[in-house]
Amino acid sequence: MTRNEEPNRSSKSDSENSGGGTTAMRVIVPLQGVVQGRGGLFLGSVIPCAFFYFLQFYLKRNRKNEPEPNPDSDSNSGSPDPTRSHPTELTSLPRSLSRILLSPRLSGGAVSVSGRAGYVIKGGDSPYYVGQKRVEEDPFDESGNPDGVIELGSAQNIKMDWVSDNPGEVISDGLCLSGIASYEPCHGLMELKMAVAGFMSEATKNSVSFDPSQLVFTSGAASAIEILSFCLADSGNAFLVPTPCSPGYDKDVKWRTGVDLIHVPCRSADNFNISMLVLDRAFYQAKKRGVRIRGVIISNPWNPTGTLLSRENLYALLDFARERNIHIISNEVFAGSVHEEGGEFVSMAEVVDTEENVDRERVHIIYDLSKDLSFPGLRTAAIYSFNDSVLSASRKLTTLSPVSSPTQHLLISAISSPKFVQRFVKTNRERLLRVYTELVKGLKELGIECTRSSGGFFCWADMRGLISSYSEKGEIELWNKLLNIGKINVIPGSCCHCIEPGWFRLCFSNLSESDVPVVMNRIRKVCETCKS
Repeated sequence: MTRNEEPNRSSKSDSENSGGGTTAMRVIVPLQGVVQGRGGLFLGSVIPCAFFYFLQFYLKRNRKNEPEPNPDSDSNSGSPDPTRSHPTELTSLPRSLSRILLSPRLSGGAVSVSGRAGYVIKGGDSPYYVGQKRVEEDPFDESGNPDGVIELGSAQNIKMDWVSDNPGEVISDGLCLSGIASYEPCHGLMELKMAVAGFMSEATKNSVSFDPSQLVFTSGAASAIEILSFCLADSGNAFLVPTPCSPGYDKDVKWRTGVDLIHVPCRSADNFNISMLVLDRAFYQAKKRGVRIRGVIISNPWNPTGTLLSRENLYALLDFARERNIHIISNEVFAGSVHEEGGEFVSMAEVVDTEENVDRERVHIIYDLSKDLSFPGLRTAAIYSFNDSVLSASRKLTTLSPVSSPTQHLLISAISSPKFVQRFVKTNRERLLRVYTELVKGLKELGIECTRSSGGFFCWADMRGLISSYSEKGEIELWNKLLNIGKINVIPGSCCHCIEPGWFRLCFSNLSESDVPVVMNRIRKVCETCKS
């Protein structure tokens, strides 16, 4: 028997026990080898393929004449049907059963998420988020829910109800679906940039003229800080942040960029002012640990103390940044909310414009229309930078957090009028001052002192006399009493990375003047439980 005859005999026996497709393939493969060996690659491919299709046609034609199997006879008879030409196939198994047998669904282990997602989820246990959740579940309403939780944690100015009082000045009759439904530049319309540049100049009392071409819009100040962190630092780098600071920096800077924060503590003995000596020490300590510092983040007015940085402070910070070859991010989201009479707000942009030898490309400013305009739901902030590379990258990154077209057009309508801007800023400052004065007066009557606040929405209250122990644990215990007994959501100083336990941030802009006595009664109730 020759080598070629053995495969042919095997193919013949297999064709009697298999279907047409399997039989044909078992004949074709050896035939292809025979023909290829004698006729070359072309004939070895064409002849077997032609033979395969003719054989398939022949088998298919003959199968039509076979009787259909009777399913009833299969179930009632113990012997196989003699008319069948092939045994039962695996496809007769139920689909779900076959999948379980071949690949059990529970054999892959627990479903996991990324380590970054786990870090974000773990951060939700902070009092900063727990308090917000309580407010969402049981919000205070003077008529609808007078026993609900009063919100003094979120930095919003919702009681400045200019929209209801002046609907004609802030809502344009020209807005229509066709004008706002199309794609707009993610980094902002030039018309909006011009209007916001004018608004920022008014907010700074026209001490500086802002260039619209240096503005990049994004959906909120948190997104603006994240974009700047991405542009200025690589993963593993860090920013210096004097504390107490905004509790939002932890998520804004760290969550998605891989950039770290190094907190530089300021103390109550110095009225929580920035110490350049401590800042410099923190820089060199980080350098010894192998951490590259890429910049310093400041707030002006300061969050949470409400203090204003002097011109001398800003000059010292610029000198520090130049000497250490780092950047400055100046968070000026409350620039239009300076409420102290005679309080002088100095923008970092003003210092850069008036000085000739300042390295402008190191300076980046964040401004938030949502804060000063009392439109927190519109989520519109701006990056103002003197660095062309930062501006170019920021414009592209805003595709991930753009300001919607309807929002842009609504804001253009709201702030394009210089008369409206002047009246709004004046009215807003007057209301903030009245509420702040009443709140500080009421707290003082309860024995609670506050730092002097010149701008922003916050009262930085000293409640060290009410904590059970001078520790973070004692501070959190008092925060729990304020939330659960007093039904007031405030921010404990530990969320702001204050190293002195017992300080709390109260956002008074969420209150009307009639709300202040209600807050005082609730805090008095907590004070009585602490002293008993």
